[in-house]
Amino acid sequence: MSREEMDKLGWDSCDIILLTGDAYIDHPSFGMALIGRLLEAQGFRVGIISQPNWHSAEDFKRLGKPNLYFGVTAGNMDSMVNRYTSDRKIRSDDAYTANAEPNKRPDRAVTVYAQRAREAYPGTPIIIGSIEASLRRIAHYDYWSDKVRRSVLPDSKADLLLFGNAERALVEVTHRLAKGEPVESIRDVRGTAFMVPRGWKPGADWSEQDSRTVDTPGKVEAHKDPYAMEETPSSGGSCATGEGSGTAAVQPVRIVGKEERLAARRAERAKTVLRLPSYEQVVDDPVLYAHASRTFHLEANPGNARCLVQAHGERDVWLNPPPIPLTMAEMDGVYGLPYARNPHPGYGGAKIPAWEMIRFSINIMRGCFGGCTFCSITEHEGRIIQSRSEESILHEIEEIRDKTEGFTGIISDLGGPTANMYRLACKDKKIETSCRRLSCVFPDVCENLNTDHGHLIQLYRKARAIPGVKKILIGSGLRYDLAVRSPEYVKELVTHHVGGYLKIAPEHTEEGPLNKMMKPGIGTYERFKQMFEKFSKEAGKEQYLIPYFIAAHPGTRDEDMLNLALWLKRNNFRLDQVQTFLPTPLAIATAMWHTEKNPLRKVGQDSETVPIVRTGRQRRLHKAFLRYHDPENWPMLREALKDMGRADLIGNGKKHLIPLFQPAGTGLGKGGCGRGGVGRGPAKPGMSRSAPRGSSPAAPRNAKPGVAFGKGPVKSRAK
Repeated sequence: MSREEMDKLGWDSCDIILLTGDAYIDHPSFGMALIGRLLEAQGFRVGIISQPNWHSAEDFKRLGKPNLYFGVTAGNMDSMVNRYTSDRKIRSDDAYTANAEPNKRPDRAVTVYAQRAREAYPGTPIIIGSIEASLRRIAHYDYWSDKVRRSVLPDSKADLLLFGNAERALVEVTHRLAKGEPVESIRDVRGTAFMVPRGWKPGADWSEQDSRTVDTPGKVEAHKDPYAMEETPSSGGSCATGEGSGTAAVQPVRIVGKEERLAARRAERAKTVLRLPSYEQVVDDPVLYAHASRTFHLEANPGNARCLVQAHGERDVWLNPPPIPLTMAEMDGVYGLPYARNPHPGYGGAKIPAWEMIRFSINIMRGCFGGCTFCSITEHEGRIIQSRSEESILHEIEEIRDKTEGFTGIISDLGGPTANMYRLACKDKKIETSCRRLSCVFPDVCENLNTDHGHLIQLYRKARAIPGVKKILIGSGLRYDLAVRSPEYVKELVTHHVGGYLKIAPEHTEEGPLNKMMKPGIGTYERFKQMFEKFSKEAGKEQYLIPYFIAAHPGTRDEDMLNLALWLKRNNFRLDQVQTFLPTPLAIATAMWHTEKNPLRKVGQDSETVPIVRTGRQRRLHKAFLRYHDPENWPMLREALKDMGRADLIGNGKKHLIPLFQPAGTGLGKGGCGRGGVGRGPAKPGMSRSAPRGSSPAAPRNAKPGVAFGKGPVKSRAK
């Protein structure tokens, strides 16, 4: 936005100015558009500064001083994930920038933008959000600097941090600021975090509990024997007498009902804050870091989460409980705002890859209850699914048909973080609000989870019946352990909504890494594969599965990768692109990677040690196993197989993994194991090429659902 545009609107100033690291695209999959339109609908004047020049504060003065606050986001992706690969190499492009031009945003953009905005207009409130801020709300391990960093709050010097599905919080905070309430007094909004003096509490009736008394790290002390013949220390008086008179005090007996006891317990819990180990403690103690990670994730259910506090020096970072999920009507309202569904006209004819990838796709839900430890969805959007109504989704299809230039009748996706969790939820609301499981589907699908895909089947049928729509494709990753429970859904999907290839993610074949990922066993994949092939044959279609796998995930040994390579060969898979585990802030797998402990269980000095792949050579070896068929990897694999005592797998027969011979001009150290090129044409029947999730920020499902201020795009791993 420019001053000229403000003049045309007759504005002398903006109420709110939003800063973003992305090119501005007025579409609900892009955070700034969603937040901007939401605030506009509340009657506020919203200005947006896209990809400001951060080398000085001048560009941050472009629209003048906002009347209420600066809203700061890195964009739809974490700026570090956006710029660096899992091997810490700088990417050559940026999918969220016009013409994919790189270097249009700084590293750790939220912190840099917030500091520049403060420099431009001291005293103006700064509110930060987006996935980058959300995943850095407490002390966290930072893979790129290889150290534990402070919360983004003290580094950015922001007044408030909004995380999670933050529309409701954002609207409330904005209206309170507009009424003249100081930003430092807004301390009671769910989904917000802020800095306070050490020991601060909202009121005198609040209590504090050390998280280590709830989930004790370290050795478990033996319980005292209640039958031991030990002398009871004197209390200095009789507890059964009144005023020391020697007369027994008469106390009326009162029967307290279960509901009253539970209500009292809930009331006490609502005013209890858990104190996590301080930043200074988790920096030096891996066990305390793993314990803090475990506690943080256990306090993620909006129905029972408590406030959290973590000391940073002489001050505290205070986290209110996560926001209550949006209702279906609220979701419809957010996605029904008057988006132009186009990039800002100032970009002219420039191509913005992220926009090109999602322009004909529709976001139908948010959240994920899968709980995959490598994924940031649950830390960001939560485990409770928030779905739009059929009417809202079908109306958006019609909007695309009527208003989006270049529409040919094909909707590229009806999905979200996961393709098939639409309107799935716990069968009992009371159970849902009290549950503390990290996943609804691991180690097995919870008996309280409703897995009926009927609503989704009905939506698919109504969507493809809309005039002008030729085909509806499903591009989001499929959670196949849920799909196998609904053969009717699999048949509907395979018959009508697969464009030749379907993405799913076994991630691995071996129990060790799968348990650390919280993923189902490979047998579930085999069941789904049989159903997929059966229904494809019945429909008279030749279609293939595209499996995704992760190399070097915590819990993975060389033997695990070898077994995976053998499975790939037996099933005639040749992966073209592969992905190495990337530790992102706050993910459980990142805590494993940093501490070599398992936060899925209680942690201590003597608790389980998780195998970690850190060295560059071993990471390359694990990628090489995934691309066992690439001659560039054969020298490394031959050496590794000999070291593992598996030289029997080297030879020129079908039972061998790699051949004895080396083609001329190959295996010269050019790094075939790390190739990230695009698939070279369609896969042959019975074979598949796999693309990496997260290795390219342009992946369409990686960009959805894109929401700033705490709901941004998350790596939507095919499930």
